[in-house]
Amino acid sequence: MRKSVKPKLNFAAIGFAFFFLAFFAARAVRADTLDETRRRGFVVCGVNIGLAGFGLPDDRGAWRGFDIDYCRAVAAAIFDDPAKVTFIPLSAKDRFTALQSGEVDILSRNTTWTESREVGQGLLFTGINYFDGQGFMVRKSLGITSALRLNGASICAQQGTTTELNLADFFRSHGMKAESVVFASADEAIKAYDSGRCDAFTTDGSALYAQRLKLTHPEDHVVLKETISKEPFSPAVRQGDDRWFNLVKWTEFALLDAEELGVTSKSVEEMKTSSNPAIRRLLGVEGDFGAGLGLTPDWAARIVKAVGNYGEIFDRNLGKDSALKIPRGLNALWRDGGLHYAPPVR
Repeated sequence: MRKSVKPKLNFAAIGFAFFFLAFFAARAVRADTLDETRRRGFVVCGVNIGLAGFGLPDDRGAWRGFDIDYCRAVAAAIFDDPAKVTFIPLSAKDRFTALQSGEVDILSRNTTWTESREVGQGLLFTGINYFDGQGFMVRKSLGITSALRLNGASICAQQGTTTELNLADFFRSHGMKAESVVFASADEAIKAYDSGRCDAFTTDGSALYAQRLKLTHPEDHVVLKETISKEPFSPAVRQGDDRWFNLVKWTEFALLDAEELGVTSKSVEEMKTSSNPAIRRLLGVEGDFGAGLGLTPDWAARIVKAVGNYGEIFDRNLGKDSALKIPRGLNALWRDGGLHYAPPVR
């Protein structure tokens, strides 16, 4: 008769098993960002260290800008209070790590949506909120009117962005050469250009207008006509939390739909009496389109009342009512010759 043999327990394997179960359980708990945000009492938003028009503290230390208002819109949707946001300034190098680690709930920081960033870094971009493209700025005294005349020039740029690759691609495709002079931050790059270290400065077109304001004599510099890349800016969230992804995404769509329907921060309450079904659904008068997002029916009305529609946000921070005076261009609604178009709330 064979003796029964007691199986030997592999305590190391069991330990690893419990570790991984705990790890994934913790991830599952942390995955519901909306619940975590509600418990905390505010949204944590990763923003630019300081870029005029997009994200910059004013003289009193209050954050202002296009990306800032997007974060305030999310806070308004959740808490009915656009002030319930904490802003974490992030460099280009640190922005994705901060989102991946859970340091921030949303990255709203003039960031280009690319395949490698979304697929390779565990992010989800929630929708293009600004159509941009890389350009060049030069001194008027050089008499250069086209980037095609920059052969052999030295060009200041920032590290850790899509700028370096776009710059190399542009010159290579045109059989030209350039000396790329890169710096860790945008501030360092623009200071070097202002001091005469480089013949030209390159970054996203919107940032060229913002950085020009920092120059000793802004009026002595001109932005060239060429746009050498597609730079679709989008907020981003972590992968694995569909409800949070949908909430942030539909916050943006609500801003665009409100502009198209003529709903503004001043008219939102009055327009709740509209007979237009699209307006009534958007403002929560008919149906409950907030439930699937974990929000109240009037979530979109809260957003527009707090920060305005997309057009109001653009004009206030980047457009005609701002210091930058950037034309709407591609960022106009589709009906006005631009590219912006949002799915309807229905």
